Amino acid sequence: MGERREVFPQEAAPANLSASRDALQLSAYSSREREGFYARTGKRIFDLLLSIFGLILLAPLLLVVGGLVKISSSGPVFFRQRRVGRNGNEFQILKFQSMVNGAERAGRGITADGDPRVTSLGAFLRKWKLDELPQLWNVFKGEMSFVGPRPELPSYVREYTPSQRRVLRVRPGITDPASLRYRHEGRILERSADPERLYRERIMPEKLSLNLEYLKQVSFGRDLSLLFSTINSVVRSSHAKETD
Repeated sequence: MGERREVFPQEAAPANLSASRDALQLSAYSSREREGFYARTGKRIFDLLLSIFGLILLAPLLLVVGGLVKISSSGPVFFRQRRVGRNGNEFQILKFQSMVNGAERAGRGITADGDPRVTSLGAFLRKWKLDELPQLWNVFKGEMSFVGPRPELPSYVREYTPSQRRVLRVRPGITDPASLRYRHEGRILERSADPERLYRERIMPEKLSLNLEYLKQVSFGRDLSLLFSTINSVVRSSHAKETD
């Protein structure tokens, strides 16, 4: 789990991608000098303290959910998948398994509502975002933040333009402004004849645009607001589904 890889490794990347990765790292260093205390240091302190508190407080829930996943599925309790993090380095994101075993090899990298790969328990976990709880460990390790651009698959990140790659200057997050805007992303994808194309050509660019705007105004107050808005959105969306 501790192994990290670069999304544009030296031995496999064309010269232009290696140059892009190097430029990204240099840009991150120079931009860090212009950041305030919270963005440079306070955000990581906040993430570390809150992740420790969350892991302790939610330990019983994590054990219960893990047990239910183990009982209801023949696969592993945790779903691990390589995502692209800060400075283009890959890491393994953690989630509770919500799909049939081997689902990532039997379909798209995105999930629409009604996806047959999702188990019955998995649908419930996704509805309440409980499948995301193991990412508290990613936050604790410093691979993720509570608030920041959601980490994407390497195959998607390779399509980023140079300006879009600026989202890789920071740690990816559990939530972000784009997650709130596209809280019903699964429904949008379900209605599309070509969900993969819709995601790549419309949804992903709009998400990146929203997250680039977020990076211009990172602050403790804004992060708290996004966290509370995310919790409120999950509760409201889940109740709405129950009344559909």
